[in-house]
Amino acid sequence: MNDLELQKLINAAASGKRPHFFEDHDVDRLLTIVWALAGELAVTRERLDTVERLLSERQLLDRAKIDAYRPDASAAEERGRWQIEYIARLLRLLQQEMDALKGKSAK
Repeated sequence: MNDLELQKLINAAASGKRPHFFEDHDVDRLLTIVWALAGELAVTRERLDTVERLLSERQLLDRAKIDAYRPDASAAEERGRWQIEYIARLLRLLQQEMDALKGKSAK
């Protein structure tokens, strides 16, 4: 998947009207972001726990080495790209709403 395809997937809008649970729609927006973040974190923690347990069982790596790890330039660049994509996913709702407002003001 190239960067353009990835960006389109990240910014894809859900069909239908977004439900609102609170009188203040900003609270709904924030809640959407928090739940997206919570979901990402839960999956990441579960996978990380699995990896660490498997490595430990096989005596391939202990947790002290994981804690002491410092990424090289290539790894840091890859992590930076992932972080940008991650933030874009978290803020997708706000970006979509800004795009919709721009579309209305252009008419």
